[in-house]
Amino acid sequence: MLWIDRNPEGTMPKSKLLIAILLIGSPMMSQAASFDCDLPDLKPDERAICDNRDLNDADVKMVTTLDLLAGLFAMGTRGNMMDQQVTWLHQREACGADVDCIRDAYDRRQKQLDDIYQSIDRPI
Repeated sequence: MLWIDRNPEGTMPKSKLLIAILLIGSPMMSQAASFDCDLPDLKPDERAICDNRDLNDADVKMVTTLDLLAGLFAMGTRGNMMDQQVTWLHQREACGADVDCIRDAYDRRQKQLDDIYQSIDRPI
């Protein structure tokens, strides 16, 4: 959450408004959710993710979902999820720079994570 200071009149100082506009309006494509896009030795799949906004967004969603789920489970289940993630990363890496293959890999993994979430017992 971006906290913006206001003066007593309820308006935002011009300098802080400019900073807020720059922060909100600037594309943050140098960082995918799971790796640094500025590293010089990116693998082809990582470079494709950094260069493609849809793939970058899929990466953010997948990692956010994984982090949320990891916080809900005990070590055994969490460890299994992380093992599955490592296997999935090897599958994604095998796509090379093929954007369609990477997109399909993200779709499959997101569905797996969504299914895990849906299977959680909830009180009625």
